[in-house]
Amino acid sequence: MTAKAAARTSTGRVRSSNEDAFGLRLEHGIYIVCDGMGGAAGGEIASRMAADVVLERMSAEPGELSRREQLHEAIAEANRLVLERAEREPGLYGMGTTLVALLLGADAGAGPALVAHAGDSRCYLLRGGELKRVTQDHSLVDEQIRLGTMTAEEAARSPFRSVITRAIGTQPSVTEDVLKMEVAQGDVFLLCSDGLTREVDEDVIARVLGAGDDLERAAQTLVDAANEAGGRDNVTAVVVRIE
Repeated sequence: MTAKAAARTSTGRVRSSNEDAFGLRLEHGIYIVCDGMGGAAGGEIASRMAADVVLERMSAEPGELSRREQLHEAIAEANRLVLERAEREPGLYGMGTTLVALLLGADAGAGPALVAHAGDSRCYLLRGGELKRVTQDHSLVDEQIRLGTMTAEEAARSPFRSVITRAIGTQPSVTEDVLKMEVAQGDVFLLCSDGLTREVDEDVIARVLGAGDDLERAAQTLVDAANEAGGRDNVTAVVVRIE
């Protein structure tokens, strides 16, 4: 099996800058989306740094490390470098970024895929026409939903809906969640920032991803849909198909 991918990002209709960053290296099976936060240019810097560090580390030979260990070390290195720069440059104090990454096995389908994330950027899987949300947000409201103390409707209106509980670069260490899953021919993965999921319903996402094999069109359609719904945040979509 092989993988194909496409990506789109947009500043949206409200923000003046884009704090999202993405990257993909098909030859190494690594795909990533980061959504930065922080004053001045901090969010843009944090997300780009984290994406670049993980891409570079995952493109290197793993040595004696397993691919999972290599991914963990890459995320830890991104966390350290973002935090060190924020501490070194006063204007960047408090910057950080979410992260969601997909790591495919050799030849895309040889071996399980890994999905790692910290924050509220998400990974979805479309398989057999059904959309599954692979990740659970590290956010205050999502955790309340899982505990049963808040409904999804209440979460959407909550003044705390932007509060995330894990991020890259805000603490000396970060614990990412890592999920291991088998892949199958025809699987379509979506990595995205919350600028997409806050504006576009999951049933719409499923229809777009299942509409055909044109990944470029799918990524662009998702970004356009978020902007048409208000575009209140930066929006990024990375679409990966197993063939």
